[in-house]
Amino acid sequence: MQKMLIAMFAALMILAGCGKSKTTLYVYNWSEYVDPELVTEFEQKHGCKVVIDIFNANEAMLAKIQAGSTGYDLIVPSSYMVKIMAQKGLLEPIDKTRIPTLANIDPAYAVTALDPQMTYGVPYMVTFTGIAYNKEVVGEIEPSWSVLEKRTDLKGRITILDDMRETIGAALKYKGYSCNTTNEAELAEARDVVVAWKANIAKFENEQYKNGIANGEFQLVHGYHGDIGQVQLEDDNIAFLLPREGFLISCDELVIPKDAKNKDLAYAFIAFLHEGEVAARNMAYTTYWCPNTAALAFMEDSEKAAIIPDAEAFKRGEVIDDLGENLKLYSKTWDEIKATK
Repeated sequence: MQKMLIAMFAALMILAGCGKSKTTLYVYNWSEYVDPELVTEFEQKHGCKVVIDIFNANEAMLAKIQAGSTGYDLIVPSSYMVKIMAQKGLLEPIDKTRIPTLANIDPAYAVTALDPQMTYGVPYMVTFTGIAYNKEVVGEIEPSWSVLEKRTDLKGRITILDDMRETIGAALKYKGYSCNTTNEAELAEARDVVVAWKANIAKFENEQYKNGIANGEFQLVHGYHGDIGQVQLEDDNIAFLLPREGFLISCDELVIPKDAKNKDLAYAFIAFLHEGEVAARNMAYTTYWCPNTAALAFMEDSEKAAIIPDAEAFKRGEVIDDLGENLKLYSKTWDEIKATK
């Protein structure tokens, strides 16, 4: 009996030592897309735990959610995908009264926003897609998408994004068309352009291209300016350009799923990420542009120049939009590209 009482007392002491279990915020995000030190600070401030799962394409994220992977409190899809998710009834309308730092959102964001009213999503980071290259190896380069085909001297050392909207969109811009066209003849032209690029590349690549250009495996890559910005922090020989024919823009947004269990914590995290100093530190880590005016006071001029696009260059960009049923035209085009030997 005495041994039993001792065991029960020990068990109670263990439970008491554990204390109250922490609330967990479950986030579904892109890779390396938030400063881990900021996550730790948020956890300490709110007495919670943040768990981040990773996705590498909007369509893959949606497929997982629709297949029943619920349980996320915050997701970071691109604007066109936010529209799709809202139409499918997957998202909570944003209660702006719960995010006091929305006053920090840069009015310039409205130029790129598909939903400037922020009905279902709050802007997180704005992305531009272009071409990065190693200046020492590649030398002078034409600021055009055509280099993906013309630079045969770099055959096997080039990558293009494994993303149908980005890659078909780049080819459409090269031909002078909208990246959101639904004209089948224009899409056929874009298909032929990408097939020509394909003959010159090592592979279609979304994740490892930045490591590849950093270690010399690749010398010229199609990629996101923030990914390349992270490489440039370590290597001055890496350059990035926005092609003269135009380029693609997307905004990744913070959205709350309708079935989220910790909506209060999700709103708190959104508000936290848009505090001026926090946004500035997050930009320094990710090298993507968070459209937050309060952050500017905490940034060096060199940081602003590297992260925030030149106003004139920005005019050449076009935002990726939701195509509804016409998305199947891009899927068909992409399948034809991938099937070509």
